[in-house]
Amino acid sequence: MNAVWRTIRGYILWQYERGTLHYDIMVTLIIIFVLFSPKVINFNDKPIARNPHPTDVMVTADQQGHLFYQVAASAVSPGDDRSVREQLLHIIEPISGAVSIVSYETVADRNGQVQSYKVLAKRE
Repeated sequence: MNAVWRTIRGYILWQYERGTLHYDIMVTLIIIFVLFSPKVINFNDKPIARNPHPTDVMVTADQQGHLFYQVAASAVSPGDDRSVREQLLHIIEPISGAVSIVSYETVADRNGQVQSYKVLAKRE
């Protein structure tokens, strides 16, 4: 019984030299633990589900490097050109920093309902 405890103590204190049978057993046990423990133990390491931004802004770039922002129409209340530009700027600036709107256009569906705004902005 004393020999068993000495062997276990040698495993815990990592006292065996490379190339010995006990060293190979320890390394094999570690590899088995690393490979199979995620299937047995729930580490709760799932990625956080990212919810889309409440304003539903999509940013795309063209070949010249211009950034286009597509903002959902539900995020902007209809009004005159100045108020729409201010609302779009208020939505885009937290994403891109200080920008100025060069132009924007509405994207409508088949029925003529505005679905989104396509905005071209440049950094200041």
